[in-house]
Amino acid sequence: MTRIPFDEMKSTIQLAFTLAGMPEDKAAICARIHAESSRDGVYSHGLNRVERFVDYIGRGWVDVHAAPTLDKSLGAMEVYNGNLGAGITNAIFAMDRATELAAQHGLGLVSLNNTTHWMRGGSYGWQAAEKGFIAMCWTNTESCMPAWGATSTGIGNNPFIMAIPRKEGHVVLDMAMSQYSYGKLQVTRLKNEKLPYPGGFDAEGNLTDDPGAIEESRRILPMGYWKGSGFAVMLDLLSSLLSGGKTTAAVDRLGYGSCGSCCQVFIAIDPLQVSNQAFVDQSLQETIEQLRNSTPVNENGEIHYPGERSLRTREENMALGIPVDDGVWKTVRTLAGLVC
Repeated sequence: MTRIPFDEMKSTIQLAFTLAGMPEDKAAICARIHAESSRDGVYSHGLNRVERFVDYIGRGWVDVHAAPTLDKSLGAMEVYNGNLGAGITNAIFAMDRATELAAQHGLGLVSLNNTTHWMRGGSYGWQAAEKGFIAMCWTNTESCMPAWGATSTGIGNNPFIMAIPRKEGHVVLDMAMSQYSYGKLQVTRLKNEKLPYPGGFDAEGNLTDDPGAIEESRRILPMGYWKGSGFAVMLDLLSSLLSGGKTTAAVDRLGYGSCGSCCQVFIAIDPLQVSNQAFVDQSLQETIEQLRNSTPVNENGEIHYPGERSLRTREENMALGIPVDDGVWKTVRTLAGLVC
């Protein structure tokens, strides 16, 4: 593994996106989000996704010039067509608009239909928290996970995010409905490591911690077994019904690839229109203190609040450089025109 400074990674990704045909302003935004994802330790949806995103642009599955257009305005709720624009810039727009509505109404909900892969969903939770808003957002996807009791893929892993602003470090939960995302499987396989816990089934139908075997079988495990399966179905339906867009079943029929023409929902809440800052601070502090006072399973173990490890990884990677897989880094530098 090589470590790369954040600014070098961002500028290299931006070059790759510009050469692929993205306008400079959009390329800069998308490169920042990819680099920040790797900076925070979500390598699977940062640098490792650049090659795939460039491929989608080349196939015409992403319109790099498109922007969201308003379908409906319903007071504190707005519905937009993403017009198959870049998922990152569409999602940033939608969460910004949700916070604007929340500042006015206390709560804002913006839904997107006909959009594309937003990469790391947690980016938009952090985005809202930085502005002082509680946030929830989720996306549906193409089918990439078997429903509980099935062997063939039929539901999405439909990432779901919750975020709460906190001056000492925001509390942010970013999770897919699968025990591990395919990106996590890839990162673990590239490191020649096993998963911490079984994450799916092998070709013989046995639970396994071997990421490569799960990638081959395409039988990733819903988190919480049947609970995660049901949660994924409900998130899919809600994203479609709230945006007037496509369900996972309809996305599959299009055959665009990862999340092509998917739906997303962004909710922002102004906590200071519900209670005062002192109450917010107390609630967060007493909860975090109780977590820290828990008895760890392992001696000298630590109990973390959601998002805390991301903050620690961010600090380390900004100081030492972001670790990259050498093969992935060479591919991205080639896409940026830096390797002949």
